[in-house]
Amino acid sequence: MTVLITGATGLVGQELVNLLLQNGHNVHYLSTSKSKLVTNTNYKGFYWNPKNAEIDTNALTDVEVIIHLAGANVAKKWTTAYKEEIIESRVLSTQLLYKTLQKNSHQVKQIISASAVGIYPDSLTDIYHETDLDIDVSFLGNVVKQWENEVSQFEKLEIIVSKIRIGIVLAKNGGALQEMAKPIKYGVGAAFGSGEQYQSWIHVQDLVAIFQFVMENRLPGIYNGVAPYPVTNSELTKAIAKTLGKPLFLPNIPKFVMKLILGEMHQILFSSQHVSCRKLLDENFQFKFASLDKALYDLLK
Repeated sequence: MTVLITGATGLVGQELVNLLLQNGHNVHYLSTSKSKLVTNTNYKGFYWNPKNAEIDTNALTDVEVIIHLAGANVAKKWTTAYKEEIIESRVLSTQLLYKTLQKNSHQVKQIISASAVGIYPDSLTDIYHETDLDIDVSFLGNVVKQWENEVSQFEKLEIIVSKIRIGIVLAKNGGALQEMAKPIKYGVGAAFGSGEQYQSWIHVQDLVAIFQFVMENRLPGIYNGVAPYPVTNSELTKAIAKTLGKPLFLPNIPKFVMKLILGEMHQILFSSQHVSCRKLLDENFQFKFASLDKALYDLLK
């Protein structure tokens, strides 16, 4: 199958490209950087610029599935301008894909878009499923809502729409885990706030396997891209320290300290979303790294 990927050069995108190529699929990808475009037999890059509504329509040749991962990194300081970029990078890119399909003949049967568990309200007690409709009143909740609404438009083109609400992605080469592990390696790690906030995590290999699974089974609708056993921030911090063989002796870091350092973005560290992947399990998806210890051992050892 020929698959078009946006955000193919990011943390999840690179891993997904490797998986799809290993399984014999052809990959086209869209990039805003002309220097990142390569052309191999089964891996081809095409230029686009969502801000200027520019796209090379050759990217759609023979494409049956679009996997839409593009979006500015939320783990950067949220200035007013950057908050706009976080929203625009998701909304404008989705609108451009939609308009391009609307205007051109194509063979696209499914779009699978990244989304985020940040759409669920911050709660220490609720367990969230895909059917929960309440949306978090935070900036991130609003971003995900706008993003998902744009993706839903593709149903008008009679294309299967799938959304993967992603938790905290644990990976070897960057992302949240490496940032959390840094202070712990130097013996200055600590949990955030009460440490009781839930963090729904997933190993990057399981996450890309979910995208492939939803694609190969043509599964419509929303799926939570999280591992079966979410943990609290305290448990995650302790598990990382244990895997690295480092002590934890500092008191938890108060919320106001992180607010001073990170501004509004500190919400990412203190928000609690206990998210269920029951729907994926019911479809017989098999996790390779269901337990946190196994995931951490694989990524940190």
